[in-house]
Amino acid sequence: MTSSTTHIFRLLRWGRILARHGALRLIEQGYGTPAPVRRLFRLARFGAIQPSEPDYSSAFKAIGPAAIKLGQALATRPDIVGIEAARNLLDLQDSLPPVRFELIAREIEASFGCPLSDLFASIEPDPIGAASVAQVHRAVTTDGRTVAVKVLRPGIREKLARDIETYEWATAQLEGLGGEAKRLRPRAVIANFKRWTARELDLRREAASASELAEAMNSHEGFRVPAIDWERTNGSVLTIEWVDGIKLGDRAALVAAGHDLPLLAKRLVLSFLTQAISAGFFHADMHQGNLFVDGDGTIVAIDFGIMGRIDRRARAWLAEILYGLTTGNYARVAEIHFEAQYVPAYHSQEEFATALRAVGEPMRGKPVSELSVGQMLEGLFAITRDFDMQTQPHLLLLQKTMVMVEGLATQLDPEINMWEISGPFVKDWLRDELGPEAAIADRLREDAGTLLRLPALVRRIEERFPPRGGAPDQAPLPEVPLLWQRSSAPGWGGYALAALIGGGLVWLARTAHWLP
Repeated sequence: MTSSTTHIFRLLRWGRILARHGALRLIEQGYGTPAPVRRLFRLARFGAIQPSEPDYSSAFKAIGPAAIKLGQALATRPDIVGIEAARNLLDLQDSLPPVRFELIAREIEASFGCPLSDLFASIEPDPIGAASVAQVHRAVTTDGRTVAVKVLRPGIREKLARDIETYEWATAQLEGLGGEAKRLRPRAVIANFKRWTARELDLRREAASASELAEAMNSHEGFRVPAIDWERTNGSVLTIEWVDGIKLGDRAALVAAGHDLPLLAKRLVLSFLTQAISAGFFHADMHQGNLFVDGDGTIVAIDFGIMGRIDRRARAWLAEILYGLTTGNYARVAEIHFEAQYVPAYHSQEEFATALRAVGEPMRGKPVSELSVGQMLEGLFAITRDFDMQTQPHLLLLQKTMVMVEGLATQLDPEINMWEISGPFVKDWLRDELGPEAAIADRLREDAGTLLRLPALVRRIEERFPPRGGAPDQAPLPEVPLLWQRSSAPGWGGYALAALIGGGLVWLARTAHWLP
């Protein structure tokens, strides 16, 4: 296990990078930032020349691959990093200088145990994209098909594991301080981030996700998933059908090609709602670099390393919340929050409904261009604080993707009204899934299942089953020793001394590439 001193050195080094980009100032002054964290930030930025305008995305990119992924996750958490930082992090481009092709070719051959020529007739040495975890090359298979070949960066698994271990250590210290830090559940956020990253590092699972999404969206017009080449896919290499199209974010090229931009915007929103609410399985990285438009206007998605999943009960709650907000039924939205146990029972449901009305009413009936997203988020996060709502980690990916989809749809059609598009879709889904016919079918299915399980139920009748809320059970978190609990122990002085010495060393050796 990595020592606490090593974690402190890493954090100080990262803190120096953040400070040089002006990225510590806003968080240091943010609501609910614990005093020990403020002191640590002051130490990290001591002597640094900070720009007037913070650049969070450049700071995370300078720290490395794990920070890039973490920054993308934090873009969904303005309640933690602040609205200004969250907006900047949404622009974080997951790109790094490419790995030499010789190393990539060696990785492919080692993973398949055969020469490159047995797999591909040709492969372009210059990548078409180089991200923090993998890079992609265009190739032609031995049977003549043009494909995209995604290859993990050599050594990336070990590097990410090392950095994530420090994230776990740091968030355990933060959550141990209690108060606002505990309510925001940073350890659960990092635990989810670790699981997402583990899935992204196994390209077989990415291929399986693409295949599953293709089946779920098979009947949805206007959205397509490229075919997987399973014979040329393993844990380190993913081979997928080549996509010829225009990037969804290239508005000028789409106009020049004669595409109907408002139609594309509506198609994007509906395809996301179909994935999230109808299928319960959605592409959770729908930024402009991962979406293309082919010749007939079909949106084609790529890069399925980050996928989200929502169970049926949570989807029903989500649909009712969206529909309640679009129709102004804030009483029902509040009721759902209490049913799902998102809001503790000691609060007033009526008061929560009134708070929702204060945030929701200004949004209804207006195009996105006329809404102040900052004011809306500030209002929503004020509600979470006022009503002691804990973070729901299973909804973080959904929140992130909704922000991405809204941003892309607005670029395509500044006059788009997300409420008007989502309202009819959600209403139809609720009617089909929660209407009388669906309720009868569900009851028959549930009763039959209960009868079949009766012997097992009798044997387990003495067991106690706690009621489930809106969030799935949190997976066990790793044990992390807390510095705050050891303040009276002899070792505390050593930690403090290590922090001070580390800060001085990092200050003197700004780049400090030799630090772990």
